[in-house]
Amino acid sequence: MASVKRVFIVNPKAGDGSTGSDWPLIKSVAEDRLGRFEAYFTGGPGDAREIAKAAIARGAEQLICVGGDGTLNEVVNGLMALGEVSKPAVQLGFIPDGTGCDIVRTVPIPADIEQAVDVIAAGHVRSVDVGRLFFQDHNGTRACRYFHNVASFGIGGEVAQRVNRSSKAFGPFFAFIWATLVTICLYGKKEVFLKIDDRPQSAQRVWNVAIANGQFHGGGMWIAPEAAVDDALFHVVIIGDLSLTEVFRNLPRLYNGRIAKIKKVTMLTAKRIEAGSDERVLLDIDGEQPGRLPAVIDLLPGALNMITAE
Repeated sequence: MASVKRVFIVNPKAGDGSTGSDWPLIKSVAEDRLGRFEAYFTGGPGDAREIAKAAIARGAEQLICVGGDGTLNEVVNGLMALGEVSKPAVQLGFIPDGTGCDIVRTVPIPADIEQAVDVIAAGHVRSVDVGRLFFQDHNGTRACRYFHNVASFGIGGEVAQRVNRSSKAFGPFFAFIWATLVTICLYGKKEVFLKIDDRPQSAQRVWNVAIANGQFHGGGMWIAPEAAVDDALFHVVIIGDLSLTEVFRNLPRLYNGRIAKIKKVTMLTAKRIEAGSDERVLLDIDGEQPGRLPAVIDLLPGALNMITAE
């Protein structure tokens, strides 16, 4: 990998392969409006993280991720892995072209490819908060992962696992809503132990707990309407002990921003969350499913320099 200031990290398999098909257009537009850059393609899980680390080590000043939230999460993790000294000099751009691109519903980055390239060319940078999560991976080993959008546990982890194993040929919304409906029917509520900031630990029976930096996840669920990526706070959404009938009756409110009106839903802000369970409870971290509880989640304010429209 040569030394170059701008590096594109491209996941050709994102969006069920649509990113690979779109790359010639993206490359042409980027060459016209951005000038010289180098591009590297991922071949499997973890590649985007390693490419990001190597690019920064060789002097890259901009990393441009092309893919979905999962690819962006890997790039963020590659950047964050280098420590506090390296991060401030690096700018992160995003061309959304994957199954789930929920972060652009919160952060002003256009979904249109050409407009997204124009935003990168304009070069406006804002500081964005990052979540850090310590958890148990599938091998039972303690692991650490960062997230830019939403981490959740409960039904969210089950849905992420189902989506990642299924086809996205009918588009991201259908993939997520189908996985959600199937999982609701098959999944049972879990008892989790929560400690939120300095509040006493509590045991709660829940469908899902979302730790939100951005407002949307799961292909368009408006889980945290008040969340902002630069307010130095998590918005914690606890979907509690609803009956199956109550879940289905209130499902539209997960998409129309009225989730706070659902009884047995608790919404609060926090900077640190500890969670555990005696049951198997899976995690969803920016659409990826890397492990399960127990977990400790904390906030790193302004940890990323992200290129946005404003």
